[in-house]
Amino acid sequence: MSASECPEYPVAGREGAIASPHYLASLAGARILQEGGNAVEAAVCANAVLGVVYPHMCGLGGDLFMLIYSAREDRLLGLNASGRSPALATRSFFSQRRFTSIPSRGILSITVPGAVSGWSVALERFGKRNLGELLEPAIHYAEEGFPVSFRLSHWIKECSTLLSLDPESRRIFLPGDSVPAPGQILRQGDLANSLRAIARGGAEAFYRGPLAQAIARFCERRGGLLRAEDLASHRSDWVDPIHTSYQGYQIYQLPPNTQGLAMLLELNLAEGFDLAALGLHTADYIHLGAEIKKLAFADRDAYLTDPDFAQIPVEWLCSKEYARRRIREIDLYRANPEPKPGPSLAGDTIYLCTADGEGNLVSLIQSLYLPFGSGLTVEGCGIVLQNRGSYFSLREDHSNRLEPRKRTLHTLIPALAFHRGRPYLVFGTMGGEGQPQTQFQVLCHLLHFGMNLQQAISSPRWLMGPRSLGDPPCLYLERGIPEEVEGGLEERGHSVRWVERGAEFFGHAHAIQVEYRSQGRIYWAASDPRSDGCALAW
Repeated sequence: MSASECPEYPVAGREGAIASPHYLASLAGARILQEGGNAVEAAVCANAVLGVVYPHMCGLGGDLFMLIYSAREDRLLGLNASGRSPALATRSFFSQRRFTSIPSRGILSITVPGAVSGWSVALERFGKRNLGELLEPAIHYAEEGFPVSFRLSHWIKECSTLLSLDPESRRIFLPGDSVPAPGQILRQGDLANSLRAIARGGAEAFYRGPLAQAIARFCERRGGLLRAEDLASHRSDWVDPIHTSYQGYQIYQLPPNTQGLAMLLELNLAEGFDLAALGLHTADYIHLGAEIKKLAFADRDAYLTDPDFAQIPVEWLCSKEYARRRIREIDLYRANPEPKPGPSLAGDTIYLCTADGEGNLVSLIQSLYLPFGSGLTVEGCGIVLQNRGSYFSLREDHSNRLEPRKRTLHTLIPALAFHRGRPYLVFGTMGGEGQPQTQFQVLCHLLHFGMNLQQAISSPRWLMGPRSLGDPPCLYLERGIPEEVEGGLEERGHSVRWVERGAEFFGHAHAIQVEYRSQGRIYWAASDPRSDGCALAW
């Protein structure tokens, strides 16, 4: 079903809401909320289900980030549950073996998975229910199976060569050496047992118990660098969100090592222009958005990495003064082929959001990075390991260069916006480097073009960048954007490519909007028709 054929209205409720990229996850999280659970508990439950029914995008072997608004404390908190590189991961290891970059797949691309720790830390602070109870739906779908969606069938087919290289991945995801057809029941018994181990033993079982030992043995036997000590030393961190103001709204993101700063840079640059006057989906509007993205990403690539390894001028980069300096480099009539970073003062992911009756909100994002991550599944555990280590650079002069026990720059960015001191929008998307661009467009659709929440998400999008690893950067337009803009964009120097309507390449955006009325608070929730998801509210 294309985006244009989907409902153009969000759902509304007063007691709770959830939006996620798979209907089974939305249903599981909604049940937690309806049974009296809070937004954090519902988010963890839904995330665990997604790790089963969307195994190409997320799971126990991936990383996680959250923004959590606590209504009782009237406070917004950030949680960084991304893992670090192994202690044995050095640039010399790769240079001695004549690598010029870290392999995008396979055993050498693996970093410590942080998601399970993130669940545990979030629930320790905000949870009333134990983790075992919240994992029951995920265990059920792993043990009893679930109908494969059209999109999952598609991605297994797309990644069949990768999956067939690993005996365990082939056994699970290519049963009988064939791609599961839509509607076929997929069971993951080993994953169910791993989830049970975590339900009984918590994060300790994953990072120091039998699962940790199995992961470490698997990696060492395959010639990888991850060891039991790397898992045992992992920690997730509470962090202070960063923010900027835009059109009277306060937009919050997580700080580095995420690329959240890039989205804030885009907003600061956009504030110097009248976007509504340019018109929705015009050549002028798309050109400006593409040029803004280029500048923001030039700064991202120059400055952002693990803050434990470098001093990052976040306050300066987020400032309006910095944006005023950078905006001079935007030519409204010509594309900048190679924007440089400004001066310093010194493929795949899931996103979901939840809201509860107390006013608590969660913006959660979790990923294996590329579809099926490293392509490797731990034998006897059913855990697909992420390939986030491939995002490191082997260049010594690169800000995101590989170093032992370092967090790489992350594309994962949950977002949350406030208006007049109160929560206004919980939003985010999957889509790798497209995440800041999609978030920017959804927000502009709401604030400048009068769309409701579902329209803001369903509306056709553009993205600047490569479609996949190794592709040249192009300006990609989703069908539904007027075809006549192509000429105006090419005249400005853009290489334009059209993509079918509803393509996952443009991300899975989901959101909950909070409206305050005299009768009380209303939650509006919307899910992206480019996913298998749904939004629920009551």
